[in-house]
Formats: sequence, C-alpha cells, structure tokens
Amino acid sequence: MMSSFVPGFLLSLSLIVAIGAQNAFVLRQGLRREHVFWVCLTCGVSDALLITAGVAGFGALAHNVPWFETVMRYGGAAFLIVYGWRNALSAWRGGEALITEGRAPTSLGRTLLTLLALTWLNPHVYLDTLVLLGSISAQYDDRLAFGSGAVLASIVFFFALGYGARLLQPVFAKPVSWRVLDALIALTMWVIAATLLMH
Repeated sequence: MMSSFVPGFLLSLSLIVAIGAQNAFVLRQGLRREHVFWVCLTCGVSDALLITAGVAGFGALAHNVPWFETVMRYGGAAFLIVYGWRNALSAWRGGEALITEGRAPTSLGRTLLTLLALTWLNPHVYLDTLVLLGSISAQYDDRLAFGSGAVLASIVFFFALGYGARLLQPVFAKPVSWRVLDALIALTMWVIAATLLMH
C-alpha cells in the first residue's frame, strides 16, 4: 500500500505547489482570515473529486472529447483576465491593509462562487488531475492507495496554505504589501491566461 500511497502523495503535492489562480486566492483569504476553513475544504473536495475521477479512468474520456479542451481553455482564459483586472485595479488604488474593522467581509457564497470558478474553469486542473494523475495511477497495482495519497496531499497543502498565511500577518499589516500582492496575483492570472490562449 505505501509503495503506491507515497508516490501519489508526492506527485500530487508537486503539481499543486506551483503558484496559480487557486493558490493565490487561498493565500489571500488566509491573510484576510475570511472563510478560511470553507475555502480550504472546497479546494480539497474539488481536488478529491477530480483525482478520484482521474484514477477511476475518466481521464481518458475527457481527453478524447475534442471540444472539451477548447471550451475550457477559452472560458478559463476569459475568467482569469477579468479576475486579474480586478486585482490590478486593487493594486492601483491601494489603501487595503490587514485591518478588519470597518470593512465588510465578502459573503461566504460570493467567496465560494469565485473559488469554484477559479478551480473548475482552469484547464490545467483537468490536465493535472484527470489526465496526468489518472494515467500515472494506472502504473500502480494499488490505484486506491495512489489516489488516496494524492487526495491527502491536496487537502494537507490547502489547509497549510490557508492557515499558514496568517504567519505573514505582520508583513500584510502595511498597505503597500497588499498592493504588491494584488499586482503579483494580477500578473499571475494574466500569464496563465496568455499561456492558455497561446497553446
């Protein structure tokens, strides 16, 4: 079991550690301390569903549907461009700091809708979970253990990112830090969108 579980854990961790739209959103929520548990849980559950589908063999089905990749690519790119623009405006305007007094938090529903869009409209998520993890899992005798390891890695990472973000709280007490973060998030979104459009 461990000979399949550990590779699944490590491979999944290596795929999600890269800075992307979803991770940037989780980091931001963790810094704001807004709905952190539900954000981390939503990310973990979404990944678990996709990884399970990939390991179960649906990766090949998704890979063989000709229009799926194109729709996800352009839809995801459009969403990332708009989301990046919102962050760019925040970076330009500035004024945000890690102070919750007097600022109405974003509702849980709106937060989760944004997160679900960032997760499920990202074609890279399908490539990593359905296709890549799904195809690699076929090389292991215990695919259940491989998938379990991959799911656990995802859950551990998102909760560590969400709750670990508060260690950076002193840095983000300064408004300039938020402007830098917003600018980096905007650039990240636009770079990902550009790679999708130029694929």
